[in-house]
Amino acid sequence: MGAIARDETGRLLAIRRGKPPGEGLWSLPGGRVEPGESDAAAVARELREETGLQARVGPPVGTVLRPGPGEVIYEIHDYLVEVVGGTLRAGDDAADARWVTAAELRALPTTSGLVELLTEWGLLEP
Repeated sequence: MGAIARDETGRLLAIRRGKPPGEGLWSLPGGRVEPGESDAAAVARELREETGLQARVGPPVGTVLRPGPGEVIYEIHDYLVEVVGGTLRAGDDAADARWVTAAELRALPTTSGLVELLTEWGLLEP
């Protein structure tokens, strides 16, 4: 699952992945749901671990399937989140974390299909 967060100026929160898959590429904060954990709890935990930010998890935006190592297919549910506290800093699996405009995100090396998907979902202007 992934977190889609915006700051007060409308910039999107992005992280540069520090580990495979997608090491070195920019993406949304997120990760795995632990056994017994709800999606909302996992989104909040992963956001806190990767960015230092605390959030209120909102509605799901969409789902995407992404290939992983070997024959693994990751089913990723992305949620809107509202940041309610914390200080932005990269942590855990993130090598960097920052707020980016749509133009800045498009200029970064991103995980496959990220910009297209966010545009399709109406979260980035075309």
